[in-house]
Amino acid sequence: MKNPNLALGFIFITVLLDSIGFGIIMPVMPQLIMVVTNEPISSAAIYGGWLMFLYALMQFFFAPVMGNLSDRFGRRPVLLLSLLAFGLNYLMMGWAPTLAWLVAGRLIAGCASSTYAIANAYIADVFPPEQRAKNFALMGAAFGGGFILGPVLGGFLGELGPRVPFYATAVLALVNAVFGFLVLPETLAPENRRPFDWRRANPLGAFAHLRQYPLVGRLVFGLFFFLVAHQSLPAVWSYFTIARFDWSESQIGFSLGFVGVLMMLTQAFLIRWVIDRWGAVTTAYMGLTCAGLSFLGYAFVTEAWMVYVFLLVGAAQGFVGPAVQGVMSARVPSNAQGELQGSLASASSLAAIIAPLLMTQLFGYFTGASAPLYFPGVSYFLAATLVVVSTLILIPGMRRATR
Repeated sequence: MKNPNLALGFIFITVLLDSIGFGIIMPVMPQLIMVVTNEPISSAAIYGGWLMFLYALMQFFFAPVMGNLSDRFGRRPVLLLSLLAFGLNYLMMGWAPTLAWLVAGRLIAGCASSTYAIANAYIADVFPPEQRAKNFALMGAAFGGGFILGPVLGGFLGELGPRVPFYATAVLALVNAVFGFLVLPETLAPENRRPFDWRRANPLGAFAHLRQYPLVGRLVFGLFFFLVAHQSLPAVWSYFTIARFDWSESQIGFSLGFVGVLMMLTQAFLIRWVIDRWGAVTTAYMGLTCAGLSFLGYAFVTEAWMVYVFLLVGAAQGFVGPAVQGVMSARVPSNAQGELQGSLASASSLAAIIAPLLMTQLFGYFTGASAPLYFPGVSYFLAATLVVVSTLILIPGMRRATR
């Protein structure tokens, strides 16, 4: 390749935009749904939960399909197609006159949301093994940076109207698609391509391999409850803060950006020191305890400023995944590490499918007119309960695994 750095710049921007696009709509989605449906916040949360469910479901089934299509037809056409679909999705959602158009937009976005995986495959094609790690880290930085910028940008643009962030994201995605069309070469040579095989694109196949490692399977099962609880924060946060504190779009966006900064600092710096000092089991226990306390805090918080206190406490939940993953990886051989990572990715995807629907339905019921008790924090109370269940499964299993 004549200029790999130019292509790398495009890939970085693509991953950044993909991550920004996920976060930019979070502060304004409740208002847009209420405008489109003319329903109160309790009903908007229920509709929003279904939209998140459909997006995650399509992503779960189509991410491996798109990845295998890139192995068959090359990285360039699949990546550019994903960007065009990405821009079309946000144009549709920004214009949407009815709920059906929002549903169509989320379905398109879920089917085409494979840019991160294809971007990493592109890097593996272009760069030699000794240069891949730092470029994979660059993609991780783009993803994390977008998750911080997206909600903040969406919050401030949302003050101009709930549709403005969607149009802004659509323009950025389409401009980036044109840029990619001009500068992005194909990296997968025809002789290295392989036929498309539906068996390779099966997202549930990764779980079958866990039967060889019963203790690891138990840890994945316990981690799943934590992942469902963890997903409650993005699933309900915008609706919860509107119902509880009447927050504006910019206030919601700033709080979510604050969460992104805390998680990045926790996972990039703090966790290394904690694991070295106390070990993986204690680190996981600390993370689970802080997660449970933060969810209980959100459930019963009485003043808006208290939210930020519990966000600080909850940042330590970033310890849980890496600590448990480290213990599990030590229990499987080197030639099965890919299968383990596939199982963890599948568990995370399933949690992203289940949690939004479960949490928003619960929130909608307990904030609706027929609720026996008005309790906007009910979803976070359930999340705290799920953390307790996860702890009861994980901690004994991790102690046994580390003996």
